[in-house]
Amino acid sequence: MKDHLVRILSKDGSLRAMAAVTTGLTETVRRKQGTDPTATVALGRLLAGAALMGSLLKGDQRLALMIEGGGPLQRLHAETDAHGHLRASLKNPVADLPPKDGRFDVAGAIGRAGFLHVIKDLGLKDPYRGMVQLYTSEVAEDLAYYLTTSEQVPSTVALGVSLETDGRIGASGGFMVQAMPGCDEALLPLLELRLQGLPPTTTLLQQGQTPTAILEQLFEGIPFTVQGEIDLDFRCGCNRPQIEAVLKGVGQDELQEMIEKDNGAAVTCEYCKEQYLFSGEELEAMKPNA
Repeated sequence: MKDHLVRILSKDGSLRAMAAVTTGLTETVRRKQGTDPTATVALGRLLAGAALMGSLLKGDQRLALMIEGGGPLQRLHAETDAHGHLRASLKNPVADLPPKDGRFDVAGAIGRAGFLHVIKDLGLKDPYRGMVQLYTSEVAEDLAYYLTTSEQVPSTVALGVSLETDGRIGASGGFMVQAMPGCDEALLPLLELRLQGLPPTTTLLQQGQTPTAILEQLFEGIPFTVQGEIDLDFRCGCNRPQIEAVLKGVGQDELQEMIEKDNGAAVTCEYCKEQYLFSGEELEAMKPNA
């Protein structure tokens, strides 16, 4: 199944929901980042969460999610734009933790204490920045906690990543349901029961269920319209001029040190792992007084 996302809205406008399959996207990130199984699941969940939250972006708007915790992964980062282009990285790709209660110890890998940061570039003068303490460090609950408390939109988020025996991604994706202002409160217990009875997201995806089919199960008997469907893929916006601008900003002394020590510089993008090489002469030309 090709990676994609579907967004729906109930006919009365009181409920909206998004569901996505991100299996191929997560596999691409796994290979580029070299993550071990627990790190793969943690980063895959954040990636799917970014896709879901990014479904509300428009035009040139962008969104970034970052988790900083006291666990071995240290920092996880995922970005998306309004066109379904995503990328992700993490500080340490190896959690090196055994399973806990038969499940990957994502909370232990992230760390019980830490923060979730949400940055939205909405085309205004300054980006919007929100931050909450981690709620469970399982990612889905942390995103739901942020949306409910910081953005005042009661939300349920489900995210899942399953692995094959060789570490490759078996299935990855998730869904999000949000209650809008004026929502009929009689619908909430019904949705809660359906959410409790729904198999894990990865199970549904491995059964061949599409994002639309998952949402149809949740919204059975609740009229809705499809607001949009978008393909999801990995895309990194790094380029040589961008990296050159970063080098120019490090200062003359640092550039001189690179020239004397290595007669050049090799800069690797943290997301796509593309390496950019600069000769000593190129670094010399970047100095402010060159």
